[in-house]
Amino acid sequence: MQRTRGKVFGVVVAIAATGLLAACGGNDSTASSTPTLTRTTAATQPPASSTTSADTGQQAPAPAPQPEQSPAETVAPERPQPVPAESAPPADTSKLTDKDKKYLDALKQQGVTPSTPDIALSVANYVCQGTASGASEQDLMTFVTAMAGSDPSFDPAKMPVEKAGQAYITAAKQNYCK
Repeated sequence: MQRTRGKVFGVVVAIAATGLLAACGGNDSTASSTPTLTRTTAATQPPASSTTSADTGQQAPAPAPQPEQSPAETVAPERPQPVPAESAPPADTSKLTDKDKKYLDALKQQGVTPSTPDIALSVANYVCQGTASGASEQDLMTFVTAMAGSDPSFDPAKMPVEKAGQAYITAAKQNYCK
C-alpha cells in the first residue's frame, strides 16, 4: 500500500512540476502585437549642398516625416464566380418523388435553380422540421439563407441571397411541408 501511494504521489509531483515549469518558460512563440500594414513612399529630396554642411560644421537637418496616405479606394474581397449550369453534369432526378419535383419546380418559378436537388431537398426538410418544432421565422431564415448562398450555382448578381432564402422557405411551406 505504501509503495502505490508513493508512486502516485511521485507522479502527481512530476506532473505538477512539469506544468509549473512549462508555464514559466520565457520562450514565448505567440505574437505580442500585430503589425500594421502601411504603404510607404520614398520622398525624393535634392542633395544638400556640400559647401553648406562643410562650412558650418553641422549636419543638414533630417527631412520631416511625410503623413500617412490612406488608400484612395477600398477593394472589395474577391468572391468566386458561380458555377455555370452548363458545366455541371445533369442531376439524377429518377429517384425524386412527385412532391420533390413540385418543390423544385416552385423554386425554378421563383428564379432559384439549385446545382443539385439534394441541396434544395435538405433545405426543404429543414424548413418543414423547423416549422413543425415551432422555430421562429428568423431562425429558419438564417440557416436557409446560408444554405442558399453556399450553393455553387448561386449568383448574387442575379438575386440577393436573402431573396433566394425566402424563395426556399416559401416554396417549401407551400409545396413540400404538406
